[in-house]
Amino acid sequence: MKKIIASAVGLMMLGGVAVTTANAFESKFGGYWRTRLFSQSDFNGVDSSYFRVDNRTRLYYTAIFNEDFKFVNKFEFNSNWGDTNGGRIGADGTGNFRIKNSYADFTLGNVNTKLGIQGAVLARGFIFDDDFSGINVKGNFGAVSPTFMWIRATGEYVHPSESDDDIFAVLVPFKIGEMTNLNPYFIYRNADRANEDYYIGIDADMNFDVASVWGTFIYQGGTKSEDIDLGDFDFEDEFDNAGYLFAIGAKASIVHGQFFYASGDDDSFDREDDQFAGVPGRSYYWAEILGMGTFDNQTSNGSPGNKISNIWAANIGVKAPFGERWTLGADLWYASLAESDILGNDELGTEIDLKATYKVFDNMSLDLVGAYLFAGDATGDEDPVEIGARLSLKF
Repeated sequence: MKKIIASAVGLMMLGGVAVTTANAFESKFGGYWRTRLFSQSDFNGVDSSYFRVDNRTRLYYTAIFNEDFKFVNKFEFNSNWGDTNGGRIGADGTGNFRIKNSYADFTLGNVNTKLGIQGAVLARGFIFDDDFSGINVKGNFGAVSPTFMWIRATGEYVHPSESDDDIFAVLVPFKIGEMTNLNPYFIYRNADRANEDYYIGIDADMNFDVASVWGTFIYQGGTKSEDIDLGDFDFEDEFDNAGYLFAIGAKASIVHGQFFYASGDDDSFDREDDQFAGVPGRSYYWAEILGMGTFDNQTSNGSPGNKISNIWAANIGVKAPFGERWTLGADLWYASLAESDILGNDELGTEIDLKATYKVFDNMSLDLVGAYLFAGDATGDEDPVEIGARLSLKF
């Protein structure tokens, strides 16, 4: 680990020296570090247990040439205590170095462009929330900020190829007065030259003096093809997509809550797939056990986790400061499948989450988490339990 960090920092410094001789610029460094310890029991629907302690280090380096042009890089190192990839005695991990981001960020007139490996969020993560290779072009015209994105998922345009996968997004976020933000969007995915998906949706955010409210509605259309093998007779069948998702949430003082519904396929034998599903890279974290949560290692049996599909869930919770350094929170979740599984089960269960955060220093905090899921029939016979702690540092 020490050798990898030293090499990465050395390369960044060497690059900075080399460029400085031709054109002076400002170097900005930052990062994130965490160590987590957690135990997860009965997540797979039967009697089972899992325990882990892990590390994550992220180093950020940005070369700022001027107020309109910068070069952004983010590097990541991961290891589990005791593993053979940096966590064993002697450390010296070699396979856990990752380049999370590396992109040029420049503004010409009223248009900002990010080109390279970067991160983005579409529809609060219900459709996409991940890093990708591509381009993000955003205009700034007062209350309106039209945006175009090209996300290259897979493929290199080698002809003939059946592995090309592209995602295109057009967003037109705008403000209405001082309290309301609306973001309508159209997202199109062309995968493997056989499957096409499109999403028409809108995000709304409203901030009032005493409360804030948000909402999302998405319709998913398109087509997908399947090869049907019937022995001596093969044919390709085509199905229409017709899924949808809606979600709402609110916060007032120390109380918050949300509800979301993502459609499932109500009839697997008709010629229409009604199940909502975002593109590759979708991620919406919610409950600690049912929705990946703080430790994002695994989700309980039957739940789609952070990849929202065929589910509805409701939440009510509180979060409040306690003294100068503590913040305490509690959440109650209920979740069910939108359409029953193959066994006819649909209830995922009721989950209770407790979280306490202690401010160790200005940039360092300790999170203590406990969660219990009263399992429904779609989860299994055992009740999943999670207990853990996370010490994290931002700089």
